Amino acid sequence: MYWRVGFAWTRSCVVDLGQNQSFSAGLLGSEEQLPLYGYIVACPLQDYGGMMSALGSDSWWRKTLYLTGGALLAAAAYLLHELLAIRKEEELDSKDAIILHQFSRPRTGVPSLSPFCLKMETYLRMVDLPYQNYFDGKLSPQGKMPWIEYNREQVCGTEFIIDFLDERLGASLNKSLSPQEKAMSRAITKMVEEHFYWTIAYCQWVDNLEETQKMLSVSGPLSDLLKWILSHLTGGIVKREMYGHGIGRFSQEEVYALMEKDMRTLATLLGDKKYLMGSKLSTVDATVFSHLAPAMWTLPGTRPEQLIKGELINLAMYCERIRRRFWPEWFVDLEDFCYKDTTEGSDSPSKLPDLGLFSGTDTFQEDTHTHTSHGHTPLDPPSPDSDRTGHSLYDSDMDTECSEIDQLKC
Repeated sequence: MYWRVGFAWTRSCVVDLGQNQSFSAGLLGSEEQLPLYGYIVACPLQDYGGMMSALGSDSWWRKTLYLTGGALLAAAAYLLHELLAIRKEEELDSKDAIILHQFSRPRTGVPSLSPFCLKMETYLRMVDLPYQNYFDGKLSPQGKMPWIEYNREQVCGTEFIIDFLDERLGASLNKSLSPQEKAMSRAITKMVEEHFYWTIAYCQWVDNLEETQKMLSVSGPLSDLLKWILSHLTGGIVKREMYGHGIGRFSQEEVYALMEKDMRTLATLLGDKKYLMGSKLSTVDATVFSHLAPAMWTLPGTRPEQLIKGELINLAMYCERIRRRFWPEWFVDLEDFCYKDTTEGSDSPSKLPDLGLFSGTDTFQEDTHTHTSHGHTPLDPPSPDSDRTGHSLYDSDMDTECSEIDQLKC
């Protein structure tokens, strides 16, 4: 049997290995023919400071140790792969089950650092479809994340997944929308996913990379090193893809200016409505919520957090409303709802309203004094769960809107 192996190092080198054959080593143009008797060959290398040169000048037992260690590592990697494959087959071998593949949960308690993974899981909860998470980190055949498996069928891309679930299971949040509302919903979705997403990704993975690195969930003796490698690899990918998209060719100030325009547009479209399309949920709410979530919970002290918890407080109320309804296990520390006031002459952090919503104790007190000065009876300040009109920010979500999900099941 004749076999051939090629390897490359700091110098050009091609080696043919065969049983009882001779081979040529093209090192620096050399055409010297070396005899080969057996299966393992030690090729003399000149010392250029490389690792292979160090191995050539070392003792035989150290070379054996390196070779044995490499073989053991390869065997361990192969066994781990096989065990994971067996486990996957056992877990995924279930009929009529939606298997959601996504990235692992971060350390901060946020379900995902990926807006698209968060969107897909939130949507499944909105339509009340049972699913099983699989945090394998394996990309789809198209290189996408998240993706689902259903009865051995693989579907990737959140838009295609939603269409697939509508076609196969009749699960849709847009049945009550008019054609004009569906068109508006799609326009908002494209603005958020194709434009706003890149500005948030820039803030998360480029401008605040060190803080994001701390959120990654990696365990083991080399966890810090692995988190550093993973975060910097992701940051490099984001910068490269942003440059290809075009938005990455702008300066930091210009990227943040584009982000602010998108957030203000969303705040204007939402207005004082409960959800973007009105009083009922639609698919676009899963999209917008998942892309605003980083500004709410994973980018402390940044410009997007200052906007959403300051001037654009209706977006914060919107996000909190959806989080409370569909993510009851998602714990949020209310004491962390503060942001740094960047206006001139102010160096102290500004305390945000309770629940990250619209509470403003000072504002309520001012309103009370105003009413008193005009001779009206002062009103009791609204509760933290209400806006200036005194209406509930949640409008009894859990009681009045469960009928939406029931309609989907009919």
